[in-house]
Amino acid sequence: MTDETYNGWTNYATWRVNLEVFNGADLWENENASAEFCKDLVEEQIELDAKGIARDYALAFISDVDWEEIAEHLKEDAA
Repeated sequence: MTDETYNGWTNYATWRVNLEVFNGADLWENENASAEFCKDLVEEQIELDAKGIARDYALAFISDVDWEEIAEHLKEDAA
């Protein structure tokens, strides 16, 4: 059996999005952060910043993100 996690996270996409977008818990002191909020925030940023094929690849990449895991991590950091 192989370990499919990445640096303690569900997968690379989840780890990377958390690192690049949500790192810095002092900015996210919100115990009510939800998976939907996290996903919407990232999708909005992609829509603002990316065009064409870059947008398509970014949206495909975040489809692998475990948004629940990120939301739980933010809640733990806020506590």
